[in-house]
Amino acid sequence: MAKTLTEMVVELATAQASHSSMSAEEMESFLTKTFQTLKDLKSLEEGDVAGIEEPAEPALDPKKSILKNKVICLECGREFKILTSKHLLKEHGLDSKEYRKKYGFSSRQSLAAKSLSAERSATAKKHKLGEKLQASKKARGKKAGGKKA
Repeated sequence: MAKTLTEMVVELATAQASHSSMSAEEMESFLTKTFQTLKDLKSLEEGDVAGIEEPAEPALDPKKSILKNKVICLECGREFKILTSKHLLKEHGLDSKEYRKKYGFSSRQSLAAKSLSAERSATAKKHKLGEKLQASKKARGKKAGGKKA
């Protein structure tokens, strides 16, 4: 006898939970997404392409997702101080480059709260990291230039 979608989802969730700890919210999200994915796959197998929903637009304008003290993930709506590659890859199968492209962020846009970015910038200026980087680049350029001649 074939398993129901619910039985398959439960098996997948049990296997996932046995390998990594999951909060109640993560478990709920996993169950919902997995059930929907299996339902879509079943529809594809049966040739019902109309049953597949197009991904919804983000509920939040991407430009408003980076706030002073938090960043809101446009994929799941969770709030972070910094949106890490680990979260994007583990939860959504995206790397930060793909996430930026998907939501129209520039490649240089920090995926961190504005206060955290400002704090990092102040620390870098305090330690004169920009000047040290320029000096290092110049030194490498002279060494490379001297070897070529």
